[in-house]
Amino acid sequence: MAGRIKVLVTDDSIVLRRLITDVLATDPDIEVVGTAVNGKAALDKLASLKPDIMTLDVEMPVMNGLETLVEVRKRDRRLPIIMFSTLTARGAGATLDALERGASDDVTKPANVGSISESMEAVRSELIPKIKTLTGHGPKLPPRARPAFGAPPAPAQRGIFGATGAPDQARPGGPAPARRAAPAPGGRVDVVGIGVSTGGPDALTKVIAALPGNFPVPIVVTQHMPPVFTELFAQRLNTRSALTVVEAREHEPLAPGKVLIAPGDYHMRMKRSGTQVVAELDQGPPENYCRPAVDPMFRSLAETFGGNVLSVILTGMGQDGHRGAEHILAAGGQLIVQDEATSVVWGMPGAAVAAGLPLTQFPLERIAEGIMSRVNAGRAAAANRPRS
Repeated sequence: MAGRIKVLVTDDSIVLRRLITDVLATDPDIEVVGTAVNGKAALDKLASLKPDIMTLDVEMPVMNGLETLVEVRKRDRRLPIIMFSTLTARGAGATLDALERGASDDVTKPANVGSISESMEAVRSELIPKIKTLTGHGPKLPPRARPAFGAPPAPAQRGIFGATGAPDQARPGGPAPARRAAPAPGGRVDVVGIGVSTGGPDALTKVIAALPGNFPVPIVVTQHMPPVFTELFAQRLNTRSALTVVEAREHEPLAPGKVLIAPGDYHMRMKRSGTQVVAELDQGPPENYCRPAVDPMFRSLAETFGGNVLSVILTGMGQDGHRGAEHILAAGGQLIVQDEATSVVWGMPGAAVAAGLPLTQFPLERIAEGIMSRVNAGRAAAANRPRS
């Protein structure tokens, strides 16, 4: 059993405990070392079982998931915890509370436990990758020298910026853009696009809340979240920020100081409509196994705004975002990524670094500062440019 990932499963439903346990038993790298019917029972077993990760149902008798999470975090700040919740407003609200209090990630309960095979596949496809990533057993990024803080990385052996990689035809969204030199900070920024996944609610809250109410350009965000969750998250973020934050609707116009959050299960793209730029929503095929996905949003920003885009990739599992960022960079835009030390999962920002993209890394607490400096520098440069 040495080397296997030890999991403690906590759920008051015997059906779901069995389903989760059976799913995890299919993976040779994972061992379910125990189950618990509620949070109190889970706490009683933690010391003896010493799991590498635990799952927590949100709604349980005796001690619910949120209460259990708070108690676990008093004892162990590092143990990865995945919340299981229903796709309802109540379940989404409780899960967002849990993510704010230190949960690592969440998984949506299967909608129909009567269809065992479909339910097992739904849990398997979502839960197992998260367990492996959060315990350090996920896919490894290509080794490369780490750049100094604030400096663009040296070229890597992949991607279009100083690299070879998959054929252009294999890239979602069409051929990769032609290579060009890294844009210098100071170019005009007309829009900020942010892509984020695991660890996103906390990271986005910190970044958006630190920006001033008179922020001069629009912000568009793709956060990997299911329906219901994105609407509630936008509402919460709106109460904690001086900016106006909304879940995007079809043809929602972009505006300075306004943040659009892509709705769950819909890709969000930008398009010019008369004198405005509006959001367009679609349920096209998932990209990077996600809908909404960051790549289609980034590509549309490059198509709509050209080089006047500041792209930002924050913490998240997988590689979504860096292909779309290539289009923004090729058009003359800029890229900021969150550094590894402050990321819950360094998959998405790490993929951009490993691809050798021209970018700047910042710790989470300096992302908002980095955004403001780029936006202000671009506006100052435009104001000082001689008029013909």
